[in-house]
Amino acid sequence: MTPANDALAKKRFFAITSMRLMGAVFVAVGFVLIRGGFELAGQPADRWIGVAIVLIGAFDFAVMPKLLARRWRSPKNL
Repeated sequence: MTPANDALAKKRFFAITSMRLMGAVFVAVGFVLIRGGFELAGQPADRWIGVAIVLIGAFDFAVMPKLLARRWRSPKNL
């Protein structure tokens, strides 16, 4: 691997890892909102906001890294 390719691979790995970490943080914050740990807009709205944040976090944690890895995959014909 050339140094340029190695640096690009490190950046992509960091991006995928960051995506998973932020997804986990979103899920945790969403559950805190659903539980009523802190207040944003009042209780009925906070639960719906928490559900939306949990769904976005689950998507970021589970789906986005796979999409990024597929997009950045090396060509098969080397």
